[in-house]
Amino acid sequence: MNVVRLKYIFYLLIFFKSSAVFSQDQELDPVVVSGSLSAQKSRETGRNIIVIRQEEIRMLPANSLDEILKFIPGIEVQQRGPQGAQSDIVIRGGTFQQVLVVIDGIRINDPLTGHFNSYIPIHPDEIDRIEVLKGASSAVFGADAVGGVINIITKKFQERYQQKGSSVQAKISAGSYGMLDRSMHVRLQGNKNYLSFGYQKQKADGAHLRGTTGYFDNENLVLSVGRILNKKWTLMARGAIDNRSFNAQNFYTTFASDTANEKVNSTWQQVALTRKSGGSTLEILAGSKQLLDVYYFRPSATPNRNKTGLFNFQVNNTMNINEKNTWTAGVQSFMKRIRSNDRGNHDHLHAGIFSVFTHRFPSKIILSESIRADWDKSYKWVMVPQINVAWSPGKATLRSSVGKSIRDADFTERYNNYNKSLVTGGSIGNPNLKTEKAWNMELGLDYTISSSIELRSTVFSRVQQELIDWSTTPYADMPRKVNLIPTGNYALANNISSVTTSGFEVDLAGVHAWNEDQKIRWRTGLIYLNSVTPIGTPPSFYISSHAKWMWSNTVVWMMKNTSISYSSLYKTRNPQKSTSLGVEITKQYFLHNIRAERMFFKKKLGCFVQIDNLTNIRYSDLLGSIMPGRWWSGGVVIGLK
Repeated sequence: MNVVRLKYIFYLLIFFKSSAVFSQDQELDPVVVSGSLSAQKSRETGRNIIVIRQEEIRMLPANSLDEILKFIPGIEVQQRGPQGAQSDIVIRGGTFQQVLVVIDGIRINDPLTGHFNSYIPIHPDEIDRIEVLKGASSAVFGADAVGGVINIITKKFQERYQQKGSSVQAKISAGSYGMLDRSMHVRLQGNKNYLSFGYQKQKADGAHLRGTTGYFDNENLVLSVGRILNKKWTLMARGAIDNRSFNAQNFYTTFASDTANEKVNSTWQQVALTRKSGGSTLEILAGSKQLLDVYYFRPSATPNRNKTGLFNFQVNNTMNINEKNTWTAGVQSFMKRIRSNDRGNHDHLHAGIFSVFTHRFPSKIILSESIRADWDKSYKWVMVPQINVAWSPGKATLRSSVGKSIRDADFTERYNNYNKSLVTGGSIGNPNLKTEKAWNMELGLDYTISSSIELRSTVFSRVQQELIDWSTTPYADMPRKVNLIPTGNYALANNISSVTTSGFEVDLAGVHAWNEDQKIRWRTGLIYLNSVTPIGTPPSFYISSHAKWMWSNTVVWMMKNTSISYSSLYKTRNPQKSTSLGVEITKQYFLHNIRAERMFFKKKLGCFVQIDNLTNIRYSDLLGSIMPGRWWSGGVVIGLK
């Protein structure tokens, strides 16, 4: 089956389902919390927010959370390996460090490197929804929210329990390259108590690479508990263990001598104490993350051992002043720490205080004003404002947003290869990096074609100053030469003078039902990006790697006992070549995944088959990191209530 035929199948599915007469259309406009930390319909936020719910997450032809995000319109997931081995998450052409990942109100961005931000310590069956907030959000969520926010809301972690009872979900699958995946999730829920336990194990020998295989062995365990203390107070807690071991050949370099492997082990703890009374909601949140990264450039080399800690504390209070006005205020602080034989020992403190007002005017205008006073060990005090406005007179919504965002360098950008006695080549950190600052502006028009079909269109521009990226730098221009050699090939972390990224995006989504047993959910999105730097600016690695055009599609067709899902991604970018490795990044690729599932015995037992990279294309998201070809898998699912 060729690519052209697959495109025709997709078009027929979309247009046939959209034009048919359905007996039960579904409401598309969900309640979200991303815009201002208070409950709003997405049309009221003034932002382009995409929401992926559990029903869709479970059925998508994906094996890990980063692969789920890969097919969401507007997000570029640059994978180095399959099934969660490692991925960089990019929104609107920024760098992967400019996306903030949040779980139930607590940030999880890793202080060592943004490469680990896709290691999300949560079981997929515990997720209620994923909200993707595109564009600047630092005024509310804090530092790093430059390109956008991945906001993950789990089932009942911050809400009182509504659905009583118990459930067990289990899955086992096997497939190409020696793959064997296992997953289990158990939920116990009573009148006052809640318990959720999840376990995942994903392992494969992997595709053949240069002198090795792209193996991975990933495992995570998550336990969440909660109790309703009284009519007002709810207490929740979560702990997670996440261990990953994988081939990392050319994940970070384009050297032919690179035969790397890596182990990343992390633990995560989170607590939320919530008080709801009348029109007021108080949240007291705390989180802690510990990570150990052991990286071998080659088996005989001394490994880089990086041990990091992240400690979060946040208090939010939302008050409904009246029917038309809502106020949210809060304080946030976090401490980053590293103990490393490669990057040294460092501690970094950050804090902020913020306020958000939301007004609903009789003319159907919704206005949100946000202001944050942010303090960081590097840049001291910075004011971060943002204003969002939406006008929804009927089926159409006109929206606009202007906001400032900030990001400080991580420990890799500041200190990579800084503590070694001799470095003959590679990426060199820069302790003197300045903080990134950016202004985001966007204008959007959304239109509700029907109660089940919605169109979102946005034009945007991000003007960045002191953007941090890696660029090839001669030995003579290196600011610190203590452990370098004159003949070495180095890439230095630099503040690029300025980068302007502009573009537009169009998202179209629909959900329809013939009856209780048949429903189809689909979404398609197109985005164009263009980044411009001043003449004479050195070429940068990550900015030059982001896509120019991306077109993503998902279709989930749910019948009484059968479901069929399809995802595709078309991407164009700057082509690149490595003569030493004999590899390249092609100008474009078109990726297709498909999955079919059949349930039996009143949906208690089922089987499925999935094909990743259906057309068996050869592609890479980053130079040197070769992704697998066609990957078959199949297995059994169990669902008990």
